[in-house]
Amino acid sequence: MLHQRLWESNLDLARACLAHRFVRALGDGSLDPDLFRGYIAQDALFLRAFAKAYALALARSEDLETLTAFHGLIGGALEELKLHGSYAAEPGIELARVVPNAACRAYTDFLLRTAWHGPLPEIVAATTPCMRLYAWVGAELAGHCDDAHPYGRWIRTYGSAEFERLAGRMEALLDRVAADTREVRESYGYALRCELDFFDAAMEDAA
Repeated sequence: MLHQRLWESNLDLARACLAHRFVRALGDGSLDPDLFRGYIAQDALFLRAFAKAYALALARSEDLETLTAFHGLIGGALEELKLHGSYAAEPGIELARVVPNAACRAYTDFLLRTAWHGPLPEIVAATTPCMRLYAWVGAELAGHCDDAHPYGRWIRTYGSAEFERLAGRMEALLDRVAADTREVRESYGYALRCELDFFDAAMEDAA
């Protein structure tokens, strides 16, 4: 399957994300709360762009199955935004006033540029890695998460069966609409590189 080949060919980047000091600290609960708040603020900006990319892809969809898939994926992205909104409300972060850092800007510019100007297979290839990476990381961290974990809600959200189903739905869509082309491979690989850069930036930024 195409989604499996792309994931396996970029597994070094996925493993680097899982081993990243931000993710390790998030997983063991030692992450500085200010860094987590900064990450949440940037991720909310990213998710807005992600939802727009889905909407643009939906507008290019011709068949009912693809339209239905993107409708469901947009709903999933909006649910994630609600979660981020609740995180932001607790310490009083005003998401509307957050300025994207360089890593967030590079990632969202790539997504929206691809969504506006790229064909549907490249849009799907650009948006699939985020879903798969977070489902994988969430599942990996969930085994070490108890009720008292300070970031347990985040871990349980991404490690849930529901989020795994969303990632699987995205991968099924990728298999159906895309071929193993250079452009698809590059879009997928660049998105995962952006994920690693996003975690790098998260260690430097505080909200």
